[in-house]
Amino acid sequence: MPSDRVLHLLGSAAEPVLGVRVAVGHARARGWDVCLGLTPTAADWLRDDLDGLAELTGHPVKSRFRRPGDPETWPAADAVLVAPATFNTLNRWALGITDNWVVGHAAEAIGTGVPLVAVPRVNSALAAHPQFGRSLATLRTAGVDVLTNADGLPADGLAPAPSGTGNAGFPWAAALAAVERAVAPGRRGKG
Repeated sequence: MPSDRVLHLLGSAAEPVLGVRVAVGHARARGWDVCLGLTPTAADWLRDDLDGLAELTGHPVKSRFRRPGDPETWPAADAVLVAPATFNTLNRWALGITDNWVVGHAAEAIGTGVPLVAVPRVNSALAAHPQFGRSLATLRTAGVDVLTNADGLPADGLAPAPSGTGNAGFPWAAALAAVERAVAPGRRGKG
């Protein structure tokens, strides 16, 4: 589905990433041209479907930094959705530790003014770590819409306990609605 609205969907290695095909379909149905980026572990989990996901989106699935001199293969984003966002991804992003492509891309998006939405998927033990709350606060201060109350997510950033069902229970609809709000007229634009 051709669209002039581009969504960079960045997923990390948490159970809902196994349902990212459904999320891409929902975003495309809302009129988005979707580019999919994955952390290296998430890409490994989805390795048998990477070609299919590239065909579905019409863009290569990214999980590694490109080499110097290689051309950019994605169009510029109108919005970036980081979902699911793990403890590691959120903390690295907030601290500016860009040791993987997804975190590096999300960090650069802050600097370009592209609207950003993140949906944490963190268990209660990790969410209790003192850095987690600081990281959420840092990202919010940087303009990231961190959805911690979507579909029953508590304000402390906890997501529902892993269910073994991949996509079930993850608030993809709320995440995409937040992206729509973020790009509404009068909000930040393409960077």
